[in-house]
Amino acid sequence: MEKLFQLDVQVRERVFTKDPATTELGRRIVQHGILLIDELGFERFTIGKLASALGTAETSVYRYFPNKHRLLIYLVDWYWAWRELKLVFETANIDDPRERLVRGIRSVTAPAKEKGPYPHVDLRALYRIAVAESAKAWLNKDVDSGDREGHFGSFVRLSHRLRDLIQGVDRKHPYPTALASLVIEGTGSLSFFNEHLPSLMGKGARDQGELFVHLVLSTLNTKRP
Repeated sequence: MEKLFQLDVQVRERVFTKDPATTELGRRIVQHGILLIDELGFERFTIGKLASALGTAETSVYRYFPNKHRLLIYLVDWYWAWRELKLVFETANIDDPRERLVRGIRSVTAPAKEKGPYPHVDLRALYRIAVAESAKAWLNKDVDSGDREGHFGSFVRLSHRLRDLIQGVDRKHPYPTALASLVIEGTGSLSFFNEHLPSLMGKGARDQGELFVHLVLSTLNTKRP
């Protein structure tokens, strides 16, 4: 399964100028970009610092990404594409729709605890970036044009897969798409609160997976006004 993950995870959105997955330098840009953003934070990270870590000129990095924001979008998209593939495998061959949904929620909310099988992607570091920085990919003035260009397609596809699992249990749920998006985006926010603002979490809410399992199942097949 890990080998299949390694072969199939890809960013289909053209957020790059040149696909970094196609060259050794491109993969090193991704590898060191992840490590530097994880270490420094997105605000302190620069293309110049990345080029210095790579031992190359800034122009070499710009051949792949026009700016650091596009690199962040690429990394976040890669993360959500990995999550989508993981969700597909972890919910396959399960006949009961409710059990499939529960496993799906646990899949998309689980932290990455292993470095992973990808030579140029440290999943633990990328997970930390997704928690701390992913919202910055779309919370900006260019989000509408980015959406038109499909920059957030990996997130959309993952959200729609979880939506389909929700509808598999409750076909008449009035807000399946919004609920799925809430679970995925909310997981990152609550993980951030758990790490940095624990007073916002309260006792018994530290496991985001079980919290969202409870939240989603509580809304299914209930009497509605």
